[in-house]
Amino acid sequence: TILHFTYSDKALFEKAIAIRPEVFVEELHIDAALENDEFDAIAHHYLLTENDIPMATARWRETSKGIKLERFAVPAKYRNKGFGSLLLKEVLKDVIPLSKPIYLHSQHTAVNLYLKNGFVAKGDAFEEAGIKHYHMEYQK
Repeated sequence: TILHFTYSDKALFEKAIAIRPEVFVEELHIDAALENDEFDAIAHHYLLTENDIPMATARWRETSKGIKLERFAVPAKYRNKGFGSLLLKEVLKDVIPLSKPIYLHSQHTAVNLYLKNGFVAKGDAFEEAGIKHYHMEYQK
């Protein structure tokens, strides 16, 4: 099941953001202060569950450049089961009708996921939160 919600739905929000520290802070060693930002309050959030167990999360928000997809997180024990692709497809289903550019900053280890789902890398790699990333844009 994929649930869509906003920051005001505190119960779902708490379940979703419980995934992020496990992936970003513990696994990838990103500073917790960078992981938690003011954009959660304005973003559209997603939580993928199976038997009520949170398995993956993501969010998107509108920026001056278009729609930015962010905070895709799948704990290691749930990876390689297609959850990331399912979540990405659900997010795209919601944002494509907005008719705005869709982009993201992909960690180098996730580039193939986005390439398989209609994104192309633009420009050189750059560092964000101490990890190599690529700017990627969705090509309709």
